[in-house]
Amino acid sequence: MEWTSNRRLFLQGAAAALASSVLPGQAATSLSDKYEDMLVIDALCFGKEWGAEVFTALRAANYSGIIESLPRKNLQTAIDALLEWRHRIDEHDDQLMFALESEDFLRAKETQRTAVMMNFQNSTMLNGDVDNIDALYALGMRSFQLTYNSRNLVGDGCLERTNAGLSDFGLEVVERMNDTGVLIDLSHCGDQTTLDGIAFSKKPVGITHTMCDALRTHPRAKTDEQIRKCAEKGGVIGMIALGYFVGPDPGGDTTIEHYADHIEHAVNVAGIEHIGISTDYPPQGISPWATYEEWFVPRTGFFKPSYELRWPPWIPELDTPNRYRNLLAVLDRRGWSTGDMERLLGLNWLRLLNETIG
Repeated sequence: MEWTSNRRLFLQGAAAALASSVLPGQAATSLSDKYEDMLVIDALCFGKEWGAEVFTALRAANYSGIIESLPRKNLQTAIDALLEWRHRIDEHDDQLMFALESEDFLRAKETQRTAVMMNFQNSTMLNGDVDNIDALYALGMRSFQLTYNSRNLVGDGCLERTNAGLSDFGLEVVERMNDTGVLIDLSHCGDQTTLDGIAFSKKPVGITHTMCDALRTHPRAKTDEQIRKCAEKGGVIGMIALGYFVGPDPGGDTTIEHYADHIEHAVNVAGIEHIGISTDYPPQGISPWATYEEWFVPRTGFFKPSYELRWPPWIPELDTPNRYRNLLAVLDRRGWSTGDMERLLGLNWLRLLNETIG
């Protein structure tokens, strides 16, 4: 396919651009050195009380890009959040920059900063008006989920009793997102909403943070069919690093090997050019700040029992800024090439964003 060929050429070009940024005599000689040279994009990562601790973790994790989760209760909430982010980036422009186009992630890598792409994990902030996509885009939004766990005006979420798919309004939203240059995120969408989002989008779509239903049956997981169809459309699926999402049945210990199992299953279904990484928690991890009372107890009030919350929610080897260095060691033992690791950690997201937000 011409589309597949163009994707491959883009990945080769991006890899060459990154390689050229390494000075003569500084060629990577170890897995850790190779990691430092790679473009790393965490497809759902949010700061916890933004400050020195977060910035230190971003640098330690070698994050050139993150997709942030913003408040989305209504339009005003969303506007306020985007304006707050403008102020934060202006105040810390030595650490952060807006990700308004795909090239910004490469610029962030070159200047040792982190490009932040603004995402909402729902479409409730549209207030039922498709024109608000344009307004939020003008303020810096570049992605949002069609639904969260429950039903909204766009479609059904993954915890909804029904499975109705996209509404007529949802189809309008998908079309406007395509036309404006906003990435469609299907992470928390219900089964039919996920399939509809893929089918009706004119552009590739993203599933920024999920796991494989074949390995962990859960409302938030995606089936092999959904993963395959997303890939066939040119999309990218991010494997989430939360322990209770990727671990075995309740009672088992979740390790980084289980996370790698999800990655490899998704690659076997979709192909290496269509799988990426995401955490769904702050760059420093969860354990440094979360307690049972602060993290687990409140979530039992708004997640259904089918969500199968567990404490602790993290995987020890991934609950540190060294998480993806630790992952590369696992993948290296499993025989992965450096090129495939580069695609997984960032180049696949870069290609998707080039084809969607521009």
